[in-house]
Amino acid sequence: MKLNAMLLGLTLVLGCGDSSADDDADGGNGGDGGANAGAAGPGAGASGPGAGASGPGAGGGASACSNGPLAAPIAGCMPTPLASTGDPHQDCVDRINQFRWECQCLPPLQRWTDGEACTDQQSADDQATNSAHGNFGACGENAQNSCPNWGSETDVVNGCLQAMWDEGPGEPFEEHGHYINMSNLGYTKVACGFSTSAEGVWANQNFAP
Repeated sequence: MKLNAMLLGLTLVLGCGDSSADDDADGGNGGDGGANAGAAGPGAGASGPGAGASGPGAGGGASACSNGPLAAPIAGCMPTPLASTGDPHQDCVDRINQFRWECQCLPPLQRWTDGEACTDQQSADDQATNSAHGNFGACGENAQNSCPNWGSETDVVNGCLQAMWDEGPGEPFEEHGHYINMSNLGYTKVACGFSTSAEGVWANQNFAP
């Protein structure tokens, strides 16, 4: 059965976790919904070998993207994290776009600034009830990835997002949904939200057309 046929009309909730909690994703592939599932733990070595900012892959250069997006992400793509801007919301968007460009020649997502205050509150509400995607849709998003209770905002940006990208394409959707949300050409913008408590940093990434 085709993936889209399996997912049609459902709502996605996925996860990829650290030592204390699961990360999750909510959303759809090309506008379709998904199913509830857990996902793998954080990817190792976000500081490991990666691509230059000028293009995909190790030393590929911008010319490697001259023919447009790659059909599949570069295997094992682990770009060196960018220097922080001092704004975790911007850092989160930049990191997602770094994966999109350096690992698959995908166009960047816009920073959805109008959705950030809502996504911050949504993250706080989810954290208060320890319920990933407990408030999915509250900010008008079509898809959502979630990093529940990571150690810091930097851990979210450098570690959680790498773990999600590492899922790569494939089926079943429950095991690849974070990557699918991050790489989906049907979305043009993303709002990152953060909430900090004694339990850690809860972060949602909301995707929309």
